[in-house]
Amino acid sequence: MTKPGDTGLRRILRAFIYSKQGFTQAWRHEAAFRQELTMIVILIPVAVWLAQSALEFLMLFLSCVLVLIVELLNSAIEAAIDRFGGEMHELSGRAKDMGSAAVLLSFVMLVSIWGYVVCIRFCA
Repeated sequence: MTKPGDTGLRRILRAFIYSKQGFTQAWRHEAAFRQELTMIVILIPVAVWLAQSALEFLMLFLSCVLVLIVELLNSAIEAAIDRFGGEMHELSGRAKDMGSAAVLLSFVMLVSIWGYVVCIRFCA
């Protein structure tokens, strides 16, 4: 059910503001997000130089974006779990571990795509 007054342009503006707040909170509180964003800021110019087509650049760029998306989701899971206290619970640990595994898989994809493009560029 939608909230009264939350339609059209106003809803889009609020969503943008909430997203900006999410990026700000991730930068402020998540070292992994800061490290990954820094890595991606370095990789994007390399992608421009490395890619031989728009499709290759898109693959390189989107693999970087996916790492950030998965890290944001992992951080959100961790924050929600940590909100409920510091006691250890099997399900909390499982959720955090699965989030971490998702980040790892996004990195595996990034390395695979970048490795493929590098091989096409320099091994052929």
